[in-house]
Amino acid sequence: MLKCRDMTEIATDYAEGALPWHGKLAARWHLVLCSACRAYYDQLAKTARLLRGRSLDGLTPQREAELLRAAKAAAPRPD
Repeated sequence: MLKCRDMTEIATDYAEGALPWHGKLAARWHLVLCSACRAYYDQLAKTARLLRGRSLDGLTPQREAELLRAAKAAAPRPD
């Protein structure tokens, strides 16, 4: 069974459908059981939808650092 740390490492691949069937099943099962990772995955999917097709070329280093800090702060804590 996946641990929360494992889930955060494969969440993007899961969202993109890049996992083998057993990886998809393990990720899906973990999301069913873990509300923290479910919230993390939902936020990841929402962010991807919002950013799809947008350019981040004009992002200042300060703004990039702010966004990274916010993303890290929103990461789930293991159950």
